[in-house]
Amino acid sequence: MSLLILALPPGPASPYAWATSADGQQLSAHGTASAELLPAAGRGVEVVAVLPAAQLSWHRVQLPRGVGPRSPRLRATLVGLLEDQLLDEPEQLHFALGPDAGAGGQTWVAVCRRDGLLAHLRALDAAGRPVARIVPERSPEPGALQLDFIGEPERAQLLVAGGPDGGAQALPWSAGTLALLQARGGDALATAQVQAEPAVAALAEQVAGRPPTLQTPAQRLLQASATRWDLAQGELARTGAARASRQAGAAWRTFWHASAWRAARWGLGLLLLVQIVGLNVAAWQTRGELAARRTQIDAALTQSFPQVKVVVDAPVQMARELASLRRDTGAASPRDLGPMLGAWAQHAGADAVPTAFEYAPGELRVRGVQLSASALEQARRQLRPLGYRLDTDAQGAVLREGAAP
Repeated sequence: MSLLILALPPGPASPYAWATSADGQQLSAHGTASAELLPAAGRGVEVVAVLPAAQLSWHRVQLPRGVGPRSPRLRATLVGLLEDQLLDEPEQLHFALGPDAGAGGQTWVAVCRRDGLLAHLRALDAAGRPVARIVPERSPEPGALQLDFIGEPERAQLLVAGGPDGGAQALPWSAGTLALLQARGGDALATAQVQAEPAVAALAEQVAGRPPTLQTPAQRLLQASATRWDLAQGELARTGAARASRQAGAAWRTFWHASAWRAARWGLGLLLLVQIVGLNVAAWQTRGELAARRTQIDAALTQSFPQVKVVVDAPVQMARELASLRRDTGAASPRDLGPMLGAWAQHAGADAVPTAFEYAPGELRVRGVQLSASALEQARRQLRPLGYRLDTDAQGAVLREGAAP
């Protein structure tokens, strides 16, 4: 499943910066367009909307017992927990829990304005680019401090994630931002992972004291799409089947293309190769055994009947030669009337007294006989080793030659 990644601008009428990727690891193309002119999002394309970090606030909460991601009381609970921290009316806000949130545990909560987000989702739906996931541009990350310098030198922004508190924040760059960053990060600033857009790379190098890793806005969109966060929750959530399909597609894309799974892919490939080689070896051995048995059958025919010079179908030729031999010697065949009558008389039982017989080569019809189920099964077991098959019909029993002994 390929990706169409869209950056949601602050205004609903603004054009969308977009990027595409066939594997979730490398960019295929990028650009800027209105909703109607975005790349097509047909079957096999997952549309991911990236919400700018400046439009999100992050809060760490302790969920009460019995309140989890699927709880009907979740929104009311979050409003109560964050009442003193929210700057807008709760009715105007959208809340989303972290991917590992569970009832009674701690989790991060993302909060954003709901009206602007809904306007973008409706516009993209109307343009035939329905959004499957909504991800944050930067999300709380445990571990080392991560700094992203973005924008233009006159209006630079700093995206901060990780560090001692593990949160995420978007800060406009100013004289006081560095002091705030040092107070928050402390010694972690020296080991922070620093990325910067080319336009503000010099500023990032001045702050970090070392050259940053250059990253374009399109590459940042691709990086954001790999997060486990999905802000499409509550009233913005998609159907369960669509969510499962997206998760399966993302898992397959990660397994097939991510470098962390390279060893597993090699192992799976070697396992499949071993299986294919094993199946071919087994098939080769089976073909050899069949050829050897066919040779033995052909040899048995030519040794028993030296007059046969060309072997085409050994079993058919063997049966034909045996029939000819019986005719020449006067020996009885199992298809003849005498052997079939003898087999019937010996195994049908004393109570099976027929009223008439009808004979054709290989088939003896016995009229006026009605066998019970137990007697019929017993007679079948006794006649089968002799090469006969016993059936019944409305007029009696039918004995046929040809059952496998």
